Amino acid sequence: MTTVRLKKGLDIHLLGAVSDTTPVAASSPRTVAVVPDDFHGVIPRMEKKEGEHVAAGEPLYHDKNYEAIKVVSPVSGTVKEVRRGERRHIDAIVIIPDGTGEAVELDVKRPAQEVLLQSGLWVMMRQRPYDVVPVPGVKPRDVFVTAFDSAPLAPDLDVVLGDKRQYIAKGVEVLNTMTSGKVHIGVRQEQQIDAPGAEVNTFVGPHPAGNVGVQVANIAPVNKGETVWTMDIVTLARIGELFATGRVSHDTVVAVDGEMVQQPRYVKTVMGADLETVMHNELTNLVQSRIISGNVLTGVKVAADQWLRAPYRHITVIPENNKPDEFMGWASLNPGRFSIYRTFTTWLRGFGSQVSLDSRIKGGERAIVRTGEYDAMLPMDIYGEFLIKAIISGDIDKMEQLGIYEIAPEDFALAEFADTSKLELQRIVREGLDKLRAEMS
Repeated sequence: MTTVRLKKGLDIHLLGAVSDTTPVAASSPRTVAVVPDDFHGVIPRMEKKEGEHVAAGEPLYHDKNYEAIKVVSPVSGTVKEVRRGERRHIDAIVIIPDGTGEAVELDVKRPAQEVLLQSGLWVMMRQRPYDVVPVPGVKPRDVFVTAFDSAPLAPDLDVVLGDKRQYIAKGVEVLNTMTSGKVHIGVRQEQQIDAPGAEVNTFVGPHPAGNVGVQVANIAPVNKGETVWTMDIVTLARIGELFATGRVSHDTVVAVDGEMVQQPRYVKTVMGADLETVMHNELTNLVQSRIISGNVLTGVKVAADQWLRAPYRHITVIPENNKPDEFMGWASLNPGRFSIYRTFTTWLRGFGSQVSLDSRIKGGERAIVRTGEYDAMLPMDIYGEFLIKAIISGDIDKMEQLGIYEIAPEDFALAEFADTSKLELQRIVREGLDKLRAEMS
């Protein structure tokens, strides 16, 4: 076991953390949805039409470029709607569950890659470079699994795992047959993971220590021409469960937390469940709430009548601009104002105390100023400011030299939070990765 100590980064302690780790079962969802945008790199081509019946685990669509990549239904029921947006972009595939529990059984004696592709679990993995769904037929150098999430208010993945912990060893066994290297699992110091055949590495330090990209960069960085797969421990356990039982489990445990939630808790539900069922009227004020599927740094803003988004484990609710008439606005000298610098007196309380943050950006976009902010929030051997400039300018050679093959948008999420220039760093990184992938294909 290797211990990696990280000093860069920041833990943000928001109000509304979950205290009771016992999951509460949610009622059966009224609707369930699959959102294609959650699986970056997959261009959907529908296999089911509106009004058709679908079983749990049955393909809804496949990738236009790689037909073997399937995205499946998490429940049995009827396809109510294929919701489309601009230029017929598929925004969501909405399913009405029938409660029968009908599910597809797979022949797990076939090659592991074929089984994962058919099961729909393939799209729950990511590859570096490009941070996309892995390309079939490419053998990864290594596989990296993170066993904890260090983002603000993030769920304890040990709680999310539940009784699926028993399938971790089987998952490692399967992945070892698919890589020419090792299966690495990153854990917190106090975590105990029984994973024969895997190399377990301990990470000590603030967020983003739980980001799998940070773990890759500090154990075995990705170089040009190499491919690694990444995932979380929950996906690893699902893979093990599939090969142990022949079925994919679409149940999940979700943390519903944040300042605007009356009783933060863990909820047991199904992937893609409607939020009204999951949150169950727990918001203190719906009008003044920002609902985020995911964490506050990388999650997606959703409406209360929408659905749980992949990776299906977290809903955060924070105040929506709740002080529009605050004296001096974002420049207020309120002693309760949070800042990572000594701009306000909050630093006297230390960064371990809980803070209240709303959805305001508190400033406008401006030119990049070399302050070292990105580097302070990025525990990777990368010059963040120079890389962002290279991406903005479209300089592919410089992007390669500065390490773009190692990163994903989530690695810059904390830097985006700290950035005084108020740039959308995650969007910039995503566009840079997409451009590089198009150039290299």
